[in-house]
Amino acid sequence: MVDGKKSKKAHLGKNIMKNPWILSTLIFGILAIVFIVFTFKGSIGCSANVISEQSVGEYVSDYLDSLGIDATVDSISDVGSFYEVIISVGDSSGPIYLTKDGLFRIQPLGSLELEDTQTTEQPASEAPKSDIPKAELFIWAYCPYGVTALAPFAEVAKLFGDKVDFTTVLYYDGHGAFETQQNKIQECIQKYDKANYWDYAIQFSETIYPVCGASREVACDLDMSTDLMKTLGIDSDAILTCVDNEGTGLIAAASSRAKAMGVTGSPSFVLNDVLLSVARNAEAYKDATCQSFNNIPDECGEALSSASTTTTGSC
Repeated sequence: MVDGKKSKKAHLGKNIMKNPWILSTLIFGILAIVFIVFTFKGSIGCSANVISEQSVGEYVSDYLDSLGIDATVDSISDVGSFYEVIISVGDSSGPIYLTKDGLFRIQPLGSLELEDTQTTEQPASEAPKSDIPKAELFIWAYCPYGVTALAPFAEVAKLFGDKVDFTTVLYYDGHGAFETQQNKIQECIQKYDKANYWDYAIQFSETIYPVCGASREVACDLDMSTDLMKTLGIDSDAILTCVDNEGTGLIAAASSRAKAMGVTGSPSFVLNDVLLSVARNAEAYKDATCQSFNNIPDECGEALSSASTTTTGSC
């Protein structure tokens, strides 16, 4: 646990200050829509364009202090291309992502948006049954948490085939243009070549994400995605035409679907229109899906990997 330095209280008016919940949620609402990028200086621990983990907590505390936000740094985690810094404001907490290449950015915190009530509905433990279950995984393409859920979800989709309506919903692009592009690519592949999409999803997680997630370059994402599509026999020209002509509409539909389902973070698992809380491994996704069949198929007897990632947060 890392102790963050307390800062000055924000001057938000007497009515807001009377209700600490409103204050803390409003602050996170502000952070959710603000996107800030600037270059770190050597004085805060940047070496060869990599920020030392030891410098992160103090710097985030200083930055929040400069905004007049009374916050505490609770923890710092290395999540691949980013440091995830969990901060608390009043009774609310959420992540801020610090890129290792010397850029600082505040990610949208969908789970901490200002709501009309002080309580949030929790995910259910099971879904209603149906003949052909509908399973959806809501992610951002380059969210480190979403990526670790994508491969096991794809494994289960391949197991059940057309006995389950599996869909990956690419509903947000908080990391920038390279993620916007990949969201559109995956939505388009699902629309025009669903049969090959699950192999693409698995190999994207294993090969493209580690490289382009670190570089954060549109060209990297485009080149590697195009090469992977060609390798898998996906018509990359048709998919990229879809990206240009239909991509914006597909992402808008995905965002609307996420809102309708009450999705507030990547990854989120929805089964038969019910948001569920399950472990992020293939066996857990399979078991949850099997419980939603009216007639359980033979595939439910097949054992899949139950190894869960140690990355348990969400974007």
